[in-house]
Amino acid sequence: MAHADSLPRPLPLAEPRRRGRFRLPSSYTLVLAGVLLLLALPLVATLGYALASRWGATLLPEGLTLAWFLELWATPRFLAAFGRSLLISVGALALSLALILPVAVLAQTRYPHLDHWMNTLILMPFAVPPVVSSVGLLQLYAGGPLSLVGTPWILILTYFTIALPFMYRTLANSLRAMNVVELMEAAQLLGASPFRAFFLVILPNIRAGVQIAIFLSFSFLVGEFVFANMLVGTRFETLQVYLNNMRGASGHFTSALVITLFTVTLVLTWLGARQADYTPKEASR
Repeated sequence: MAHADSLPRPLPLAEPRRRGRFRLPSSYTLVLAGVLLLLALPLVATLGYALASRWGATLLPEGLTLAWFLELWATPRFLAAFGRSLLISVGALALSLALILPVAVLAQTRYPHLDHWMNTLILMPFAVPPVVSSVGLLQLYAGGPLSLVGTPWILILTYFTIALPFMYRTLANSLRAMNVVELMEAAQLLGASPFRAFFLVILPNIRAGVQIAIFLSFSFLVGEFVFANMLVGTRFETLQVYLNNMRGASGHFTSALVITLFTVTLVLTWLGARQADYTPKEASR
């Protein structure tokens, strides 16, 4: 007699397939999609106009071309304005790091009350409108021994105030997250001087925070227009001033310029957001 284990077992019955149910998107999804659509439509239209060889009465462009972008990057005036914007932004960021980073370290280690004053100070650029600040700077530096109006130096000093909130808050958060007080005490117990502990211990640990502050501040500085137009204008034509002066040119050329500026700002913002996801685990790899 065959054992029960040797008998063939019946195959399990296949589960009936569940029919997929169509679910309507939630109200939050619809609102988010509507906002993204409103934000994307002008950019898509500008990009289409920058790539169109001709776009008149038709709904879609009659042809696509890269001629407008090639003409833009072959224009010496645009390249000079782009270089000036980079020069001013890099100078302002270098000045910001040289002044704000030591202040942030001292505020988190030796002088905690300094952090309160800095939190109040970084609100000033948002409290005073740029037009009001520009008029005051024109009255102050238009003549006399410090005649800075029309020179790149006044833009560097002004852009420093724009980068101050983003730079200080990012650096202060990075220092607070790494418990800089204990690291400084441990380094000094091992025989390191305060300067040596700062450059060899603190600075490498806040590298991600420094990069975030630089990218985010640069994305704001490269698109600044009010101060550049009122304080220097065409005497030191930056990228935004050049864009304003080219309003009477071809719409395709201007659209290519707008898309180029938007792409540069988007890449810098993406780099800053990418550095925000930087973790010590990833750094050790």
